[in-house]
Amino acid sequence: MSRIVDARLRVMRAPVGDGIAMSFSPLRHRSAVLVELTTDDGLTGRGESWTNYPPWAVRERVATLREGVFPLLRGEDATRIAALHRLLCTQLDPLGRQWGAPGPIRQAISGADLALWDLAGQRAGCAVAALGAGRVRDRVPVYASSLGPDHVGPMARSCVAAGHTAVKVKLGFGRATDERNLAAARDAVGPDVALYADANQAWDVAEAVAMAPLLRDADVSWLEEPLRRNPLDGLEELHRRTGLVLATGENHYGVEEFRSLAASPAVAILQPDLAKTGGLTETMAICQLAAAHGKRVFPHLYGGAVAFAATLQLAALAEPVAAVEYDVRDNPLRDPLLRDPPTPSGGVIDVPGRTGLGVRLDEAAVAAVTESEDRAVA
Repeated sequence: MSRIVDARLRVMRAPVGDGIAMSFSPLRHRSAVLVELTTDDGLTGRGESWTNYPPWAVRERVATLREGVFPLLRGEDATRIAALHRLLCTQLDPLGRQWGAPGPIRQAISGADLALWDLAGQRAGCAVAALGAGRVRDRVPVYASSLGPDHVGPMARSCVAAGHTAVKVKLGFGRATDERNLAAARDAVGPDVALYADANQAWDVAEAVAMAPLLRDADVSWLEEPLRRNPLDGLEELHRRTGLVLATGENHYGVEEFRSLAASPAVAILQPDLAKTGGLTETMAICQLAAAHGKRVFPHLYGGAVAFAATLQLAALAEPVAAVEYDVRDNPLRDPLLRDPPTPSGGVIDVPGRTGLGVRLDEAAVAAVTESEDRAVA
């Protein structure tokens, strides 16, 4: 037994200034909540809970972790990861449904689950990817993410110069802007680099159908979250009418929400986010579901250092993971917080092998972006 004796959190927040924007909102600050679980054998595991949107998300997350998640974990055996994950979901998912906020509940659970896996690796003296059946790969393909809405051509050329073999462009900023950015991206990367697109739920079905010729002209390999509210029947209609290869999943919570996506012929790619959907425990179950349906997994990743590290460990563990998203925009909560951060080379990245989630945080750098701290209620 390894009993959890303390649970803490840190709100990390830092401004960004390079014009990051989605179709629904600009992103002026990066934020994440770092979850820390300490056991009676002197180990501390760390996880991350996603809080990029809305700007006030961290205030909700502090309350949900402090008053909802942490009291359920205090005194429990940290080695029983599956049982603790089940406990958290059983106790808190119903509250999320009544609250109308299942996503924030799962995002909070994600942080705790990742911390438990970090503890497991530390206790075993190996990286998480070496636990269980072991690694299926030592290096994983990555794609350069978050180009747009401005300066797409120069950004795309910079990605190619850095060795990236695939890039993703943000869409949903109006047809004229989207058309210009698709053309600029394809012109910049040439015919041999894969081009993906993400509309962040910008369109209705008719608008998405109207965009299909532009996407085909730019030779877009797949399109992410094209439809508002992401309805599966709408995705299936869009696929029937256009034949577009569709990807989705970053805003789905838990394996049950992925079952219909995995079974649908319209959805070719599943995109769970470890810091949102329920942690590594849940995402591994989603990968098993993907494998059963012959679907590829491109995990969504738009967070900080711990989510980055955990996603790389997943990629080493799960065969269906085809590539990992690599955010090329200003992110003071990722590489600056890591000692020897993993970096892509030639379109792939080596999976780090240190104990736990594979990386070490720079404690001074973490302290510099920590806005506030809290701990479990007594």
